[in-house]
Amino acid sequence: MADVIKKATRDGYGEALVELMDEYPNLVVLDADLAAATKSGMFKKAHPERFFDCGIAEGNMMGVAAGLAAAGMLPFASSFAMFATGRAYEQVRNSIGYPHLNVKIGGSHAGISVGEDGATHQCCEDIALMRTIPGMTVVNPADYYEMKAAVKAIAAYNGPVYVRLGRLAIETINDESYQFELGKGVTLRDGKDITIVATGLMVGESLKAAEQLAEAGIDARVINIHTIKPIDAELLRKAAAETGHIVTAEEHSIIGGLGSAVAEVVGEEYPVPVLRHGMRDCFGKSGKHDDVLALFGLTETVLADTVRRAVALKK
Repeated sequence: MADVIKKATRDGYGEALVELMDEYPNLVVLDADLAAATKSGMFKKAHPERFFDCGIAEGNMMGVAAGLAAAGMLPFASSFAMFATGRAYEQVRNSIGYPHLNVKIGGSHAGISVGEDGATHQCCEDIALMRTIPGMTVVNPADYYEMKAAVKAIAAYNGPVYVRLGRLAIETINDESYQFELGKGVTLRDGKDITIVATGLMVGESLKAAEQLAEAGIDARVINIHTIKPIDAELLRKAAAETGHIVTAEEHSIIGGLGSAVAEVVGEEYPVPVLRHGMRDCFGKSGKHDDVLALFGLTETVLADTVRRAVALKK
C-alpha cells in the first residue's frame, strides 16, 4: 500500500472530473458560484468551454442540469451540500429524480468537519434527504482515492447520483490501485466480536478505534459502506450473523443516515442490536474542525467507548 497522505475528498472529485473529460465528450460541469471550494474549478480551468457557473441559484442549476441530461449530456452539478440537497431539494426530486435523469450531484462541505462555517453550513441531513428520493444513488467516499474512483464509477452509471464531498483533509486508507464498485461495501478489517459499519471520514476513525479495542481484547470487524443507497444488504446480513452486534459510525445525523439504513436492513433480515454513532438530533457549532468533531464525539476514542457499550450488551 502507498504511503498515507492527507487530502480532502473534494480534491479527488475535481481531479477525477478533469481526468474524465476525454473519455466522455458529453461531460459538462455546473457550479453555483463555489467552484474554488467544491474543486469543480479544476475542470473550469482545464475546459472552460464545458463549464457553466449558474450563480447563487442552486435550484435553477439543478433545472439546467436536468435539461442538459435530457438532451444527452452528462452533467455534474456541484455546490455545498446544504444548498445542493436542501435549498434545491424540490428541483432535485421533481426535475431529476422523478424522470430518473442522468445527473450527478456533488455536495461539498458536508458534515461538521466544515468547522468555522458553522451550523448553517454544516449539513448533516443531506444523505437522509437524498436517499428518500426513489432511484437516487447515494455515495459517501472515505478518502481521496476512493473519491476519485467513485466519480469515475458514477460517470459510467446511468442514473441520478448524489456524491458527498468533504472539505477537511483526512488521512487516506486506500491507494491508487483501489477499485470502486457501486453498492458493494468493503471489509477493511475482520473480527468476530462486533462489527463497526462506517462511512466517510468515520471509516478512518473506525480503523483507529478497532486498534484501540484490540488492545482491550475486543476483536472488531470494520466495514466501509461507501454506497449508502443501494446499500450492501448481503454484507450487512453476514456481519450481523457472524458478530451479533453492529455499531454504525457517520458524520451525519443518525436519523435517516447510515445508522438508519443499516438498522432497516438488519431489522428486517437478521435482527441484532444496532448502536448508531453520529450526530444525535442536533445542529453543529462553529469552531476549528478538530474541536467540533471532538465536541460531538466523532473521534476514535469516543467511538471505541460506544463499541464497548455495544459489546457489554452481549453479556
